[in-house]
This record gives sequence, C-alpha cells and structure tokens, in this order.
Amino acid sequence: MRWRGERQSDNIEDRRGISRGTVAVGGGIGTLIIVIIALLFGVDPQQILQQAPTSPPPAQTSRGSSPSDDEMKQFVSVVLAKTEDVWTEVFRQNGRQYQKPTLVLFTDQVRSACGISGAATGPFYCPGDQKVYIDLSFYEELRQRFNAPGDFAQAYVIAHEVGHHVQKLLGISDKVDAMQRRMSEGDANRLSVRLELQADFFAGMFARYVNEKGLLDPGDVEEALRAASAIGDDKIQRQSQGYVVPDSFTHGTSEQRLRWFRKGYDTGDIRQGDTFAATNL
Repeated sequence: MRWRGERQSDNIEDRRGISRGTVAVGGGIGTLIIVIIALLFGVDPQQILQQAPTSPPPAQTSRGSSPSDDEMKQFVSVVLAKTEDVWTEVFRQNGRQYQKPTLVLFTDQVRSACGISGAATGPFYCPGDQKVYIDLSFYEELRQRFNAPGDFAQAYVIAHEVGHHVQKLLGISDKVDAMQRRMSEGDANRLSVRLELQADFFAGMFARYVNEKGLLDPGDVEEALRAASAIGDDKIQRQSQGYVVPDSFTHGTSEQRLRWFRKGYDTGDIRQGDTFAATNL
C-alpha cells in the first residue's frame, strides 16, 4: 500500500507505555496517612501538613518510542484517514453524516467503556465509547502465527474494526445486541457471525476505495484476503484444538470471510452488504 505522504488522521489516541506518577503527599490518600500518623503520636496534623511538600496531581508519562513504532503509528494514522474518507463519502451519498471514530494505541492492557482488555483480546471496537483499540504487537502475531504478512493485511484489520463503527452509527449493532440478549448462546453466536461478516464486507468496500485512488500495490488485495482467511473460526479452532465446533463460531469460517470481503470489494455498494438477509453466508 502506497501510504507515505498521505494524510494522517488526527483521531489517534496514543496510550502506549503510559504509566502513573506517584501520588502527591499533600492531597488525597497522602493527607489521610499524615493525619493518622500525627494523631497516633499526639501531634497537631496541621503542623505536619504545613511543612509537608506538595506536588502536582499524578502525571501521565510515556516511554520513548522507537523509530519503527513511530512509523507504524504514521501508517495506522493514514489507514484511519482513508476509512474516514470513504465512509464520509458513503454516508454523504445516503443523506447522512459520518462521525469519525478514535483509534487508541495501547500496550499490553487498556481500559475502555467496554471494560479492561489485554493484548490477547486482539484489536476490537467498543461501541460504548465508539473507539477502535489495537496493540500494534498484534501485527507481529498476524505475521508469525497466522502467516498473514503485509501492510494491507494490517490495513484490513483496522478497516474491519471501523466497519463495526459503521454498524454502530447505522443502528445495526444495537439491534443485534438487543436480539442476542433474548436468544440462546447458539443463536446469539450465529447472529454474531452475520455481524462480523458484514464488517468484512465493509472492509472490502474500503479496499475498493483505496484501489480506486491508486494506492494499492500488486498483491495488496491478496494480503487482505489471506488475513481474512487466516482468522476464520474454523481455521483458528483447528489449529488450537484440532477440531471445529460450528455452533461456537462467532466470526465466520475462512471461506465466508473471504466471500464477504470480496463481495464488498467487487461491488462497493453498501446495499449489497446485508448479511442478515442473506440465505447463504
């Protein structure tokens, strides 16, 4: 993907390497501790508090990033910007206004409106705060564990998660969530599969847009297809446990993910992406 020199999104929240400073002595818990100690030793707490040094509220500091980290941040910023462009245009054509999501970069663990998640969760979208979360180390796992290297495979991952944001804006994910609450686990899983396949369709629409802008290199689409295939439920279950349990699928098979991504890429028409009405996934 020819991304260098392209516009970068401003909607990036970099939480990588964030750590908390020490608590100020003159406030909060520090004050309480001083009062307790003073009372135990028969000293007026005010005398100690007046002499105790104060410090500003806890500050957030971050470790320095390497050049490769900075380059990856630039890359995902460009990818996010391209998703903004395509969905702003699609929504405009349909008489709606697109609300851009924020992409949060984190390391190891992150807190979102959906709770605390670790890197093992993989990239995810939280509808509660309308943010996409990714630990960039996932891309190494995508390359090594899933044998899906390439920058457009990485772009596909972001485009898929942004696809969930599109579903949120269109009211699709809220309807699915409400329905799932009244279903058995098996039926809820099958509905989840349709939600995920639609996000793959939306990722295919993104790929078509980027290609029309002349930004794809030969083999880029194949990289995305390889990534979509690599993370199919059937392939992951077969690799991890040696057998598959279709009733537990939540994202769709490799074949299904390939088919819907390809359909989004070939048609570029959001009206063709109704996986919920499809009789054959």
